[in-house]
Amino acid sequence: MGRSRKGRDVSGWIVVNKPAGPSSNAIVNKVRWAFQAKKAGHAGTLDPEATGVLAVALGEATKTVPYVTDALKSYRFTVRLGQATNTDDAEGEVTDSSDLRPDDDAIRAALPGFEGDILQVPPKFSAVKIDGQRAYKLAREDEAFEIAARPLFVESLAFVDRPDADHVTLEMVCGKGGYVRAIARDLGAALGCFGHVLRLERIWAGPFELEDSVTMDQIEELARTEEIDALMLPLETGLVDLPELTCTPEGAARLRNGNPGMVLVSDAEYGETAWASLNGQAVAVGVYKAGELHPSRVFNT
Repeated sequence: MGRSRKGRDVSGWIVVNKPAGPSSNAIVNKVRWAFQAKKAGHAGTLDPEATGVLAVALGEATKTVPYVTDALKSYRFTVRLGQATNTDDAEGEVTDSSDLRPDDDAIRAALPGFEGDILQVPPKFSAVKIDGQRAYKLAREDEAFEIAARPLFVESLAFVDRPDADHVTLEMVCGKGGYVRAIARDLGAALGCFGHVLRLERIWAGPFELEDSVTMDQIEELARTEEIDALMLPLETGLVDLPELTCTPEGAARLRNGNPGMVLVSDAEYGETAWASLNGQAVAVGVYKAGELHPSRVFNT
């Protein structure tokens, strides 16, 4: 018999305003410890030096992580022009430099080339797997390798500020799997001057916004106390981008047993992914078909 996992059966979301320094996994582990939760996960990694929205799911909310991970996300970042680094950020070694500094109009003119459905080569210092090994591990060992380009949807890439000739601040909204460092690198290449990310902040991710976030200091101050639950958002917050269906108690009982359950008429279309609720609480996520929800994930709250 497997050993049961210790901790509380607590479920919900904590939107952390991640500080620069710790890894995303380190933040998740700290949050899990503070809430004494059995399970924890996050909806989209941030590099250690990146800041901003890191949505941490506890308990049954971990079942909603894929729907947040697949949602659009927004980043505000500053590009250091005139230098390329081996990591595509300020932590790496400078590999190329240029005295050229494009003007604001040239930068604005280059941005549309990075919008829409594009192909992006992830940085060599990334968690992409190459023949079963992480790219960053191969890069640290000075191994020669190539990373294939990957599709990325960029909804917008906007010019925000030009503090000085060496720096430009941009804001991007993109889909799953985007590397801001690669955008900075490729923009610098397109402008003929090289570039890397100096600062990066995620300002929202799906339904979670920076203004709704809490700091690690707040979490540590209330760690392992009853008051800490006040920092948590409901599990259902991770589902707001999906159609909501209401169900009867009988339908909820069937859904909780993994069977299709009857739901009331909604705006969901046949074959669309949706979630069912009873008295405002999530019961299951699944596919809507002809008045029933066919569950793929069931919540045991």
